[in-house]
Amino acid sequence: MLNIIDVHKTFNKGTVNEKKALDGIDLHLNPGDFVTVIGGNGAGKSTMLNMIAGVYPIDQGTILLDGKDISDLPEHKRAYMLGRVFQDPMMGTAAGMEIQENMAMAHRRGKNRGLRWGITKSEKKMYKEKLAMLDLGLEDRLTSKVGLLSGGQRQALTLLMATLNKPSLLLLDEHTAALDPKTAKKVLELTEKIIARDSLTAMMVTHNMKDAIRIGNRLIMMNSGRIIYDVSGEEKKNLKVADLLQKFEETSGEDFANDRMLLS
Repeated sequence: MLNIIDVHKTFNKGTVNEKKALDGIDLHLNPGDFVTVIGGNGAGKSTMLNMIAGVYPIDQGTILLDGKDISDLPEHKRAYMLGRVFQDPMMGTAAGMEIQENMAMAHRRGKNRGLRWGITKSEKKMYKEKLAMLDLGLEDRLTSKVGLLSGGQRQALTLLMATLNKPSLLLLDEHTAALDPKTAKKVLELTEKIIARDSLTAMMVTHNMKDAIRIGNRLIMMNSGRIIYDVSGEEKKNLKVADLLQKFEETSGEDFANDRMLLS
């Protein structure tokens, strides 16, 4: 499903602000893998997702998605293969457009568009059915402007839009970090439900170690642009937060001093 082979990325090369973000990343995902990604600030987690999405060009290496080499494809040409939910709930939707209009854009992403009427009756029916599963009452607010929704409602809508066409890979970049605990729990539950229902392949960056252990079938830990720990199956299920901290110290040779992750 996804093959990342010896990928390197350095920002501001040759300047005093030079930063090696990815240092020879190798990663293989099987269809249906749900991988949680943890690591301290600057470990390369979000950069890795951005490289997959094509936000920045890679310096070296190969990225294969669903058997296709996307290493040099610009962001817009690989977007139809990917679903993405960002940390900021405001980034995944158009605030000035209606809920149904946002969903129509997501539904038609990567498809040919003609001059027919904007949203058909059958599409409205389908949108209502999809929204009903969120259990947020949005199915009765199709014509409401998205800017009127709460952050949690917008993030849930973004998640639904990102998975409307069953992407080859779903990228979740700390998508609950900006939400209050109760809303974050709801969005995480929806995430697990949608991924399981549609058998999606997904990567979720998180700072919450407990969530990283509990969710998904596989966990990877990053540090200094490298993957330093990769665990799955029963070994992952039996992990404790203390085990991850110890593993980090063993493999990196330094203490895990990221306050956000420790507090998580």
